[in-house]
Amino acid sequence: MRVIDTHCDALLKLEEANGTLAFKNSPELDVNLEKLQKGKVKVQAFAIFTYPSLNTERQWESIMNQVYYFYYSVLPSSPKLVHIRDWAQLDTLKDDEIGAMLTLEGVGGLGNDLKRLAILKQLGIMMLGLTWNDANLAADGILEPRNGGLTTLGKKIVAFNNKHHMITDVSHLSERGFWDVIEQADYMIASHSNSRTICPHVRNLTDEQIEAIIKKDALIHLVYCPAFVAEKEQVTIDDLLKHIDHIASLGGMSHIGLGSDFDGIGRKVERLEDASMTIHLVEALLKHYSEDEVKGITSENFLRRIPRT
Repeated sequence: MRVIDTHCDALLKLEEANGTLAFKNSPELDVNLEKLQKGKVKVQAFAIFTYPSLNTERQWESIMNQVYYFYYSVLPSSPKLVHIRDWAQLDTLKDDEIGAMLTLEGVGGLGNDLKRLAILKQLGIMMLGLTWNDANLAADGILEPRNGGLTTLGKKIVAFNNKHHMITDVSHLSERGFWDVIEQADYMIASHSNSRTICPHVRNLTDEQIEAIIKKDALIHLVYCPAFVAEKEQVTIDDLLKHIDHIASLGGMSHIGLGSDFDGIGRKVERLEDASMTIHLVEALLKHYSEDEVKGITSENFLRRIPRT
């Protein structure tokens, strides 16, 4: 059962450690080569996240640092780690290979310069979220009180994504921004979000949003952050499955995927503490759902909806 995980923050940890962590086996990383192999993760998305408190130029510097660690720490860790720069490569990965792709979580480092976005596209960015929780020049994040939608710049970025077959990510985006993306984006995902009905956290999606994603034939990838899974101290895999059940009840079983947020979360779901534990989640899925449904959740729902040129 191959797994595609659409979100982790290992690059930020590598940057903050200033080159002292080895991606191959550093225990400080939730996602490293050995853990991906043990957890049978077939494709891992590596998000580039920069702190919104930094000014534009410092955020751009941080983006470039994380690109550096992707190219010179992550990819060299094994010849079996394949850089995914084109969606078609996902169809040709060999049995012993793992795909690694770059994504961007927040465009604060771009300022209003779309040339920087073009550079990132050439470096391999495959998915892009306009914001983290805060506002920037493109849109408001989910914690921005004014709840603004996409700005003119934000709409230009989504148009760029459409033209270049990049997926626009709505996790962390304000609700008004979400509806703007629903209207404009050709390719869309919530890369690490859960159901707000099951766990009433502002970062989760309302039923109305989930139904809109289903209608658009887009994707909802579930996040393992305990605060977004259940309102209790000990959060289990069974609690995560409740989100699947609810989204399925809305007609979305074929739209569900996985987006761990490993290396970006402190607390962990029990028996799902790092990438090596992904096999525990797959085992639980197989106990609750059909094999075809589990194949969909782990990879095939995503593969059916990637941009095809």
